[in-house]
Amino acid sequence: MSSNVKKKKKLKKKKKNKLSFFTNSNFTIFEVILFIFASIIFGMIAGCILTYSSSSLSLMRSDSHLGEIINSYKNITNNFYGDVDRDEITNSAIKGMIDSLDDPHSAILNSNYSDEFNEKVDGKFVGIGIEVVEDDEYFVIKNVVDDSPAYKNGIKTGDIILSIDDVDCYNISLNELKTLIDGNINTYLKIIINRDDEQLEFKLKREYIDIINVTDKIFNVNDKKIGYIRISVFSSNSYEQFNESFKTINNEKIDSLIIDLRSNPGGQLQQARKILSLFFNKSTVLYQLKNNNKTYKVYSINNKTVKYPIVILINENTASAAEVVTSCFIDNYDKVTIIGTKSYGKGSVQKSQTLISGMTIKYTVEEWLTSKGKSIDEIGIEPDIEVYNEDDRDLQLVSAINELK
Repeated sequence: MSSNVKKKKKLKKKKKNKLSFFTNSNFTIFEVILFIFASIIFGMIAGCILTYSSSSLSLMRSDSHLGEIINSYKNITNNFYGDVDRDEITNSAIKGMIDSLDDPHSAILNSNYSDEFNEKVDGKFVGIGIEVVEDDEYFVIKNVVDDSPAYKNGIKTGDIILSIDDVDCYNISLNELKTLIDGNINTYLKIIINRDDEQLEFKLKREYIDIINVTDKIFNVNDKKIGYIRISVFSSNSYEQFNESFKTINNEKIDSLIIDLRSNPGGQLQQARKILSLFFNKSTVLYQLKNNNKTYKVYSINNKTVKYPIVILINENTASAAEVVTSCFIDNYDKVTIIGTKSYGKGSVQKSQTLISGMTIKYTVEEWLTSKGKSIDEIGIEPDIEVYNEDDRDLQLVSAINELK
């Protein structure tokens, strides 16, 4: 009996010893809790690392091609007897992959073209908000964007740019001027201009400048109000600008509308969808998308309808999302007339990715089809009324007005 009691006492003593690290030390309760919390976090991190490594290894094993690319990269960079530019060898490998697709719409863009491409897609750029024209040895400001840093600080049309950040702008190229103006968001530049033979100095902060890609007006003809909206590209702010123009001209009680898509190269398909949704209800199929697995229909996201006559202007440079809009009206709108020349014929959708180097790759991921499931790729859209412009006369616009008046 006494031996059993002794065993129990020994067992209790052992259990107590397991906690002796904390109870017999100078740790506070807070420090103990902190230690336990740190242990848990460390375990989670270690688990994530092991999981990631396991997943990466599994991916390499399951995709022998990826493993071969990685092994080749390691062997070349580690064993080549000369110097190896890792950025150059990576970009060349990616370019080789894009070129092997043999697709005219898949490409790799260097950093300069990448910046221009991203600006068009985003509908904005970092700058001070001026447009310039070369005049003799200096550049003259021909336009100042409303609400831009240049506008808010008093820069005016006709000002002559003498220097930027103490760099003389005498007889420099447009690219050199652009390099001086370009910079990161919220950084400053000092610009000295000549205005009426007086030198003025301004300190301007670089900000995001919206690119205006939608313009509007109203033609008054034979007691009729004909609205006009031009879309130059479908960038991330095109719907916002179009919607504003659409409200403005509709408030004037227009009788008809001209949508000018001439030389519009396309852009973001989602922007085209949102613009089309201003005209069609939710039961309308705006277009269809086809990938490797299936074809699915894309519907309007609004319940709005318009009933007045519409003319759409197109030409040989009307492409992609601009053709999506045109084809949707052809399939779904009773009072539409297409005027101009046959469109480009681009029926594919690209995805873009910016690389660490600053370059951008874009590659085809889908094919788009009209509302009725037809492809216009390499075919284009034929106008109802074919009209060619003359050198100094916009006969296509004149034809559109005559059609609607």
